[in-house]
Amino acid sequence: MIIKLGQKKLILNFFPTVLFIGILSVLVSLGFWQLDRAKEKSQLLELNKKRSSSQILVLTDRTRVDLNELRYREALLAGTYDGQHQFLLDNQIVNGRPGYFVMTPLILSKSAKAVLVNRGWVPLNKDRSQLPEIVLPIQTEINIKGRINSFPSVGIKLDGAEIPNPGWPSVVQIINHEILSERLGYPLFGFQVELDADENYGFVRQWHRARYLTTEKYQAYAFLWFVLDLTLCGLFFWLK
Repeated sequence: MIIKLGQKKLILNFFPTVLFIGILSVLVSLGFWQLDRAKEKSQLLELNKKRSSSQILVLTDRTRVDLNELRYREALLAGTYDGQHQFLLDNQIVNGRPGYFVMTPLILSKSAKAVLVNRGWVPLNKDRSQLPEIVLPIQTEINIKGRINSFPSVGIKLDGAEIPNPGWPSVVQIINHEILSERLGYPLFGFQVELDADENYGFVRQWHRARYLTTEKYQAYAFLWFVLDLTLCGLFFWLK
């Protein structure tokens, strides 16, 4: 293919041109993808900030369950820990070390419904068959404060990962509140409450309130992809 540009002729061979267009399309897509990520993270960080500064929610069994509305809200809870029936969420990494999140049901006051309270991270023992000590010394009603969040997610979901191990505490790979409700014999909310760092009876709590890249970094990455686009175009036409 020959394209005339004024007095100059640009000869475009088929395969190099197709390769150029293909690579350019990928680079352009990556640039706009980073811009979309920047927009998403800006909205998420703003939501986190807004929810964290909003009025503290008193969680009861009558609370309307809408995670889109409740996520990142600070909450007050009154109830009793079910210390005899706790779950250990496996494959949780903190500071490069593997371990578990301790998920303890809190049965709300004057209710048969409970919420899983994430009491923090405990390290994995050298002997995996030996589970960490997570006994609760209290059996009476308490008041706690925490942050509502979705359950921790995993990259690859294996078959049966949501099935808890027999015995207590029970090790589980993925939190499915409906399955865990059946195991417990009473209903659970479809979210967790991350125990506040100032509360007692917790373990390592490094809740990630801003575990995302800043929007400026995403925009910088987008800029780099677009610079590569221009560089590729310049090289392609210069070599012609």
